[in-house]
Amino acid sequence: MALSDARKRANKKWDDSNKEQIKYLRYRSYSKTFINDLANNEDLQMLKDLIKEKEKNFKKSIDNVLN
Repeated sequence: MALSDARKRANKKWDDSNKEQIKYLRYRSYSKTFINDLANNEDLQMLKDLIKEKEKNFKKSIDNVLN
């Protein structure tokens, strides 16, 4: 089913107004695809380490805001 011209314009308007959201969703999708389809054990361990470090830094920044 083809999109109407009005729907195409509305989609373009949303895309133009939400570039960061589009980037976020695209990168999240790439990450999931990599993990599910391509990553080996070494890759998964590296990702776990990166996530652990990111969570630690995130917790520190939250603690700094609250204190």
